[in-house]
Amino acid sequence: MKTIKYFLNLSFIALLTLFTSCNNDDDFSEIKSTETGKIQLKFENGFDNLGGIVLDQTTQTSSNGQKHKLTTLKYIISNITLIDEKGNEFDYHKNDPDKGAFVINQDSAIANVVYLNLDNIPQNKYTKVRFGLGVSQKAYLLGQTGQATFWEKAKKNGMTWAWAAGYVFFKIEGFYGKTTTDTFFLTHTGNMGDINKNNVQDLYREVTLNLPTSARVTSKIKPSIHIMANLNTYLSGDHKLILDESNNNIMGSSNFAQLVTENIQNMFRVDHVHNDEKNQ
Repeated sequence: MKTIKYFLNLSFIALLTLFTSCNNDDDFSEIKSTETGKIQLKFENGFDNLGGIVLDQTTQTSSNGQKHKLTTLKYIISNITLIDEKGNEFDYHKNDPDKGAFVINQDSAIANVVYLNLDNIPQNKYTKVRFGLGVSQKAYLLGQTGQATFWEKAKKNGMTWAWAAGYVFFKIEGFYGKTTTDTFFLTHTGNMGDINKNNVQDLYREVTLNLPTSARVTSKIKPSIHIMANLNTYLSGDHKLILDESNNNIMGSSNFAQLVTENIQNMFRVDHVHNDEKNQ
């Protein structure tokens, strides 16, 4: 009889532990939908087969056998949206570059990572993230005075032309060649101002990524979403590109810039999510 009671007690303890663990895993007890928290996005640039990019050092070979080495890598992220498991969306300062646009600059990366810290995020369980690559036309058409803070920040990072031409969305520079990297190249993509007035293509793109595990924003948890950018896509994406004298000095929204944009919009993926408990 004592043996039966002993095993019953053990079974009860095991079930209680499992129930408690599940509750802690869901962490719904700490989510208060009327309150806000914080979240972090981490951007890590690299080549999938080589690891992180060290400017002026890492040399990659494209799918067409062309070697290239990067000396500059920058791009603009804006219009960040967090999507919960029910499909509800939270827009982080949508079409407000002063508060919701950022420059990802490889030169300022810490251990190959650029950190974006977002606050006033509604507490929730998020399963997807969406963001813009570049600056939307709606935001640009607010005018220079409507985004003076971010315009100056982008200008200091070399991510602008004159206001009439607008922002540089994606900037990559370096050297390329068949056997050695000895020929300079640059690709600076962007909308060249008002796309309707200037009759040019819209190179602004939005990217939606699924999270491998949910990001749980609570009063105690500041999730960290680790996003990998695979720069193999620059020349070796859907469009297999070769640098030569006709396209090694590109600025704006030319046909080559459009092909590059279509390639790099697919360079992002979420590697993992941390839901560590931290003081906010």
